[in-house]
Amino acid sequence: MKLSLPLFALAAIAVATHPAAHAAERLTVTVTHDLAIARPAETIAIPWKSVNDALPHAGIQHIVVKDAAGRVLPHQVTNVAPEAKDPQKNGVAYGELLFQHDFAPGEKSATFTVEKTDAVVPPFPTKVWARIVPERLDDFAWENDKVAHRTYGPALAAPAPAGSDKEVLKTSGLDIWFKRVPYPIVDRWYNIGHDHYHHDEGEGIDMYNVGTTLGAGGTGIWTGGKLVSGINFTHWKVLANGPVRAIFELTYDGWDAAGTKVAEVKRFTVDAGHWFDRIDSTFTFAGNGPLQAAVGLNKEPADKGEDGKSTFTEDTRSKALIQWVAQKKSGDFGVAVILPSAGNPAFGADARNAFMLAPVTSGQPLRYYVGAAWTRAGEITSREQWQRTVTDEAARVAAPVRVSLSAR
Repeated sequence: MKLSLPLFALAAIAVATHPAAHAAERLTVTVTHDLAIARPAETIAIPWKSVNDALPHAGIQHIVVKDAAGRVLPHQVTNVAPEAKDPQKNGVAYGELLFQHDFAPGEKSATFTVEKTDAVVPPFPTKVWARIVPERLDDFAWENDKVAHRTYGPALAAPAPAGSDKEVLKTSGLDIWFKRVPYPIVDRWYNIGHDHYHHDEGEGIDMYNVGTTLGAGGTGIWTGGKLVSGINFTHWKVLANGPVRAIFELTYDGWDAAGTKVAEVKRFTVDAGHWFDRIDSTFTFAGNGPLQAAVGLNKEPADKGEDGKSTFTEDTRSKALIQWVAQKKSGDFGVAVILPSAGNPAFGADARNAFMLAPVTSGQPLRYYVGAAWTRAGEITSREQWQRTVTDEAARVAAPVRVSLSAR
């Protein structure tokens, strides 16, 4: 039995799995794509139902994923229903099996196997994770091995008690913590404190300026020639948390957009080895017609005292807004938004933000990608290299890999 479908049609894989696969001891996975570029850390996702159909009663702690050379690859199984009962051990609570492969330039096919094992497979070191940070006024922070981010909860927006020095900030903007190491730093930086992580002490620096702007990939509604955004998130939910992928949601309560009350839920998908996160924003509002959503970037995000110079490129072919920020002392950095659903991309700006525009219908998600890189991390060291990185990411988004399963 063989079938071939792009990853965005994964649900069909599970439906099409043949009953004859039930006697197999090994599931062969063939992944193909059409691009000539490298695709590092490409995430392969297989519905757990397809794994269980091929390898009945496979336990997530008793499987291994191997590449064509027989090397064991780190994998993750997402848990979509933690309280579900599973007396038949069919894995009914599980969502997807995830693992990654580095496609070299010109490598358009790779084969893997998923096998049962009697030995217990311990967890793999995580490269990606997300959590609420109650020790710092309920920030929500997330990171992979490339870059870290945070945004802000209701405690930061709350008024300061009389006589306190509590910070107050009302914003839905997204922040960047630039890393120069691959290991997790969020816990370490919150532990060493504000006065340390605003200086590069060897691991990176929090130097991105958010304030009340969109920050790095925040959203709003563009109406009547004005950008209207919500403020701090009010609820959070973690759906998956490494080692390959983290998924979480942030809820923003309703705000007024020229007489229309708008609410938003952002779902973040953060993969190891990627400069970009995928975000699906679902806006809800009353009324018949669509609204114009803006996804954008702070025009002046450079750190204090850096005499920053920010330049933008509106890349209509890649459907991307690309920013490069040159700084005096702490290195340069790039930020970008990719909006793949935009047929003919529309760009806009106000006094403080540059953004891309797209119509949104109530209850239907808008998908976009937000990424950032810092020259001192050593991998992307020029504006031209950042532009190529954005172009390659847009190409990957437009041409997802195809997965074929074969059970013998």
